[in-house]
Amino acid sequence: MKILTRIKVGAVALLLSAAGSMPAQADVFNVPDADWTGGLVTCRILGNIIENEMGHKMRYITMPSGAGVYEGMRSGDIDFACEGWPSYSSSKDAYMTQWGGDGSVAKLGDAGIVGVSSYYVPRYLVEGDGAPAPDLKTLQDLNKYVDLFKALETGDQGRILACPIAAWECDDTKRMELLGVNFMAVELGSETAHWAEIQASYARKEPFVAYAWEPHWIHAELDLVALELPEYSDAWPATGWPQDITFNYGRPGMLTEYPEVTQLIINSNLTNAEQAGMIHAIDVEGRDVDEVVEEWIENNEDVWRAWLPN
Repeated sequence: MKILTRIKVGAVALLLSAAGSMPAQADVFNVPDADWTGGLVTCRILGNIIENEMGHKMRYITMPSGAGVYEGMRSGDIDFACEGWPSYSSSKDAYMTQWGGDGSVAKLGDAGIVGVSSYYVPRYLVEGDGAPAPDLKTLQDLNKYVDLFKALETGDQGRILACPIAAWECDDTKRMELLGVNFMAVELGSETAHWAEIQASYARKEPFVAYAWEPHWIHAELDLVALELPEYSDAWPATGWPQDITFNYGRPGMLTEYPEVTQLIINSNLTNAEQAGMIHAIDVEGRDVDEVVEEWIENNEDVWRAWLPN
C-alpha cells in the first residue's frame, strides 16, 4: 500500500511537470479536468468565474479521476476538484472526515448535481410486439437471455458494456460474479467510445445492455430502460449504486489561504437540467467546452453571481 501511494503521488507530480505546472501558489490554482463531460463543465464554470471575477489563474491538468486526485490534494499539488460522486470513490473514506477519513482532503460543499447510475437496455428490447426479452426486468434476469447478448469476445457469456473508465471504481466484473450473472463486463476505455457504441447498436436495433447514468444527454437521444438492481447496502458491489449527492473537494489549506475562492466553490450549485444542456452541446453538437461555458456564464449571470461571497 505504501509503494502504491508513492506511485500515485509521483504520477501526479509528473503530470503537473509535463503540463508546465508548478506546485500550488498564490493566484494560480492547479485543477484536474474531469474525465467525464459533466464534471469537466462544473469545474470550468467555476474556473471562469475565479479568473474573470476574482483575478486568479487556472492551470488545468489532464489526469484520471480517482485516487490520484486525492493523493495530489493531500500532497498539496492539486488545489481543488469538482463534482465527486460518492459511490465512485473509495478514496474519500481515507481522506475526508465526512466518511471517516483523516481530513487531509476537505469537502467544499455539494456541487448540486444528483446522480443516478444503473445498467440500461433499449426499450425496443423489452416492450412492444415481438420484443425479444419481454421478461428482462432486473440485472439477474439477464441470465435468461445470455444467448441474445453473446459476442465473439465473450464466448459462452453475455456481453455487458461496463463503466468505460477503470478509475471510476464501478466494480462491474465483481458485481456480475457476486450476483451470479453470467455476463462479461467489457470496458471500452473512454466515454466517447462508450456512447458511440451504444448509439451505433441502437441505430441497428441490436440487443445491448450498458452502464449509464443520469443526468446525461443519452437519455434524450435514446429510449432506454434501467434494469432493477439490488438496493444499495454494505454488500456493495453486490448491489446497485446509491443516489449520488455530488460534492466539490480540495486541499484543506484552501479554506484559510483563499477563503473567498473557497466560499465561491462551496456556494456553487449547478442543477441536473443546467448541466445536461451543456453536456448535450459538447458531446452531441460537438461544440467547444469553453465556448459552451462562456455562453452559460453570459446567459445565467443571476445564477452564478449569487454564488459569489459577500
